[in-house]
Formats: sequence, C-alpha cells, structure tokens
Amino acid sequence: MKGFLEDANYSIGLLDEGATLADVIDNCIYEHTHTGKRAFYVGDLGKLVKKNIQWQNVMAPIKPFYPVRCNSAPGVLEILGTLGVGFACSSKSEMALVQDLGVSPENIIYTNPCKQASQIKYAAKAGINIMICDNDIELKKIARNHPNAKLLLHIATEDITADEEMNMKFGTTLKNCRHLMECAKELGVQIVGVKFHVSGSCKELQTYIHAISDARCVFDMAEEFGFKMNMLDIGGGFTGSELQLEEVNHVIRPLLDVYFPKESGVDVIAEPGCYYVSSAFTLAVNIIAKKTVEYDKLLPSGVEQTRNDDEPVFTYYINDGVYGSFASKLSEKLNTIPEVHKKYKDDEPLFASSLWGPSCDELDQIVENCLLPELSVGDWLIFDNMGSGTLGEQSTFNDYQRPLIYYMMSFSDWDEMQDAGIASDTLMKNFFFVPSCIQLSQEDRFSTAA
Repeated sequence: MKGFLEDANYSIGLLDEGATLADVIDNCIYEHTHTGKRAFYVGDLGKLVKKNIQWQNVMAPIKPFYPVRCNSAPGVLEILGTLGVGFACSSKSEMALVQDLGVSPENIIYTNPCKQASQIKYAAKAGINIMICDNDIELKKIARNHPNAKLLLHIATEDITADEEMNMKFGTTLKNCRHLMECAKELGVQIVGVKFHVSGSCKELQTYIHAISDARCVFDMAEEFGFKMNMLDIGGGFTGSELQLEEVNHVIRPLLDVYFPKESGVDVIAEPGCYYVSSAFTLAVNIIAKKTVEYDKLLPSGVEQTRNDDEPVFTYYINDGVYGSFASKLSEKLNTIPEVHKKYKDDEPLFASSLWGPSCDELDQIVENCLLPELSVGDWLIFDNMGSGTLGEQSTFNDYQRPLIYYMMSFSDWDEMQDAGIASDTLMKNFFFVPSCIQLSQEDRFSTAA
C-alpha cells in the first residue's frame, strides 16, 4: 500500500511520555492566540490503534469497513488503511480518496442507497463491485451502468425504540426481497449478500436477533434463485464504548455461529464509524462575541425559572458552528459539553449561558443552555469527542474558515503499531518527535491538514 497523497500538508507529532494531549492543546492555543484565533482540532491517532485492537479482541473475525463520511481527515484514513481496515464509501470523491491510499477495490464497498448513474459508472471503471440496493429502480440503474456489480440487499430492521422515520427510510422488506431477486435474475445482476443497520441509539439489542434471523431467511430465499451468497454486513451503530461492543457481540455471536458458521463461507463485515474516531478528536474554539440576554429567552420551553433576577445571563458566539464542525447538531443532539480552557476558581460563580456559531443564523445554536463562569471575547472552549461527522466537506457559509488539524500519537501507541508489523515506511515519514517541553512555532512540522 502506498502512502497518502505525497503533496498533502500532513504530519503527526510523536509525543514522548512526558507530553500529553493537554500540553498539545495548551501550546496550540498559545500559538493561535498570537497568530490569529482560528478554531482547530487535535487528533490523537493512537486512539484509532487502540480501537482497532479492541475490535479485533472482541469482534474478530468480523471485518470492519470504515464509513469515510464519518471523518475523512487524511490522518484518519492513512492510519486505518495501514491497519488493514476496509472502507465504506458513499460517493465518487470518497472512493477516489481511499483509492489514492492504494486500497484495493475488494476492500471498498459503495454504500450509498441512492446512487447517481455517473458514480455507478465510476465504481465500475475502478473495479469497485460491491454495493447496496433496496429497491427495483435502483437495481435497474445498477444493471445498466455496472454489469459486474455484486449487490448486498439492504433489509429494514424493526427497531421500535429508535427514530421510526429514519428506520423506514432505507431498507426493504423480506417480502420485497423475493421481487428484487426475480428482477436481478432477469437482468443478470449478481446478489451476493445482505446488509442491515441497527442505530447506535437503539437500546433494545433484541433488534439484532430479528435482523440476523431475517438475513438468514434472505440467504435461504437466494438459494431458490441460484444466487451464491457469501457476505453479511451488520452495519454500524457502534458507539465507541467497549461495554456496548461486548454487549452487541454477546447477542450476535451465538446467532452467527448457528446461522452463518465459518464453514458456510459467509464473510461477516460491519461498518463502525464513530466507534473509531469520535473520542480521537478534540475541538478548540474561540469566543468572538458576547452579549447579555433575558433569562426567559434562554430557557428551553417548559423549564421553570429558578435564578435570581440580578444574575446576568450570557450569550457567546464562537468561531465554529453548525455550518462547520457542529453540522451534526442540525439533526441530532450534541453529545459533548464545553470545557473552559482558562483556569478559574472552584468557588467562582457560574452563569446561565448559551453558545452560538459565527453565522448569526437562527439555526446556528451549538448549546442551548449551560452553566459557565463569565467568559470574555478571546477565551477558548474545548469540546471532547468531536471526531465523528465533523471533518468531512464543510460549508463556506459566511466565509467559514475550516479548523486546522493537529495530529499526534504517543510513543507507546507507535510501538504497538510497530510490534504488530503495521507501521509502514511511508507512514513513518509523516512522524516527527515532539519533546515533553513542547514549544510550537509556525516553523514546526507539527502542522495541519486544512
């Protein structure tokens, strides 16, 4: 496998035992305070290595295919590619991105349920054959543009605890699978497996039991039509918690052993996204404006007012928002709370506060209500667990400037990669040593992927 794009402005700081993530953030903030207060990420790529080891210990032999849309930062793709992880791509640009890593077409699946004909043709030309399908119109489109396609039928799951609208949006029924197989047979399209997806918000693991049982029914159905099925994709929904991973494995392992034993020749794969990257990235943002507001306008509807009328209430505007790193806030709740970077006393008063992005748009609210000490323009806030759904292609709304990315890894994590024999020479060229007394400057190679 070749290295990442040779002209990419991309490097990884290799930290000795005396240097920590907090040291890196402190020094980056110091540097940005003097050169222009731009939002930035610090990505601990060693956490990707740890997550992969955890996956292999708990979920093997299920092979992970990382959804590129979750976080397409160069350092992430480079490390995961080196670890031997496959990639689930939803667009031509994502397919091209991982191809530039030297990833073989067999390790790429095209997962967009609503594919453009031009992008299907691109996949065909690139030799990327495995793709998802859940309706006959999509099936006919694939047949016209990719004669060598190998389809995974995407079946819907019966998750009564998750978002029902999203649950019904994609995936077909068991009854319709028979119709799709009849169409595929008539069109000469190969069907090689089944995919399902269980949302990470699903609390009822019984959903996996139903989904795997349904998948087995589809496999049996396929035998009647003469299709040779050899792949089961159990989707994503892995939160990153080791406990959740073990709970899912505890439920699915007995079923896989019964329905899809090793001797069946069926390869089981999954699409863990935020599992790998969520905890690996920390975002630092700067306060660019501040004002005092009426308390009743800050409170969510239905919340009783309990504060003293004399206490100030603050609204802060930061240099990143929903048209940038907080894009997922438009469709889901923010799962991280801000941490104030500057030191303040334990007994310092806290005030009701809200956080907004720089666009001045009514949708650009980051945190509706939280308690913070009084802050000033120029202060910094830190958001943990910001690696998922935050570093893809972002809007240029209001001249939005994308945050810089600083990559790091500890010596111990680097040693683990070397011990496992997965630290390639091309990847090693991206590393440089950062001493425990970190002094960053503009000339340092501890640089960015903008």
